[in-house]
Amino acid sequence: MECVVQGIIETQHVEALEILLQGICGVHRDRLRVHEICLKNNPNLGNVASEVRLLCDLEQPEPTWTVKHLGGAMRGAGAEQISVLVRTMVESKVSKNALRLFNALGYKLDHELLRVGFAFHFQRGAQITVTVSSVNKMLKLHATDEAVPVTPGIQLVEVTAPASSENYTEVASAVSSFCEYLAPLLHLSKPGVSTGVVPTAAAAAVSLMSDGGGTTLFSSHTTRIKTVDWLA
Repeated sequence: MECVVQGIIETQHVEALEILLQGICGVHRDRLRVHEICLKNNPNLGNVASEVRLLCDLEQPEPTWTVKHLGGAMRGAGAEQISVLVRTMVESKVSKNALRLFNALGYKLDHELLRVGFAFHFQRGAQITVTVSSVNKMLKLHATDEAVPVTPGIQLVEVTAPASSENYTEVASAVSSFCEYLAPLLHLSKPGVSTGVVPTAAAAAVSLMSDGGGTTLFSSHTTRIKTVDWLA
């Protein structure tokens, strides 16, 4: 199970977002270059269609593969009352022959993407991961070197955190609280809920990039981030 929110940001403001995340997280970023292959099966009568994603980490000296299955989102009154999406998720490391295996099991290629950017991994009330990436499509099958942006000038921001049926409420609260610090640059919401680009992004980015008003201070001995002038 995981909690997740998404948003978009203009590429010209990504550097400012990175500065902000560096100050909040207190850790260095990891480079991100992932080839994502989405596979779906054709269900037999009475069965439900299944979708899996094969993720190839191209940043590693020897590319590594992960299979990821995303289940349905939590529904009901409890789900409506929280600002993040809670869904089932299972993932595992696999060998480079995984694509051949899933094809043999009846799965067919639905689409493939190349995500290029960076990620931050840190602990802040939950084990949170923030990824910022351009999403690119392949013009030819598996041709990652020829990938082109799906939405030029726009990058996807995703915040995720693992959860369980016992603690998803606390994890969702931690994710929501963290997202408030990013509000001047972008708005994060449940996947599928489009909120567009934040009007204050340009001003917030200028403040962050400037020498005077753009520094976010973080201390491992405190639990709060000192307010900078554009958050006041």
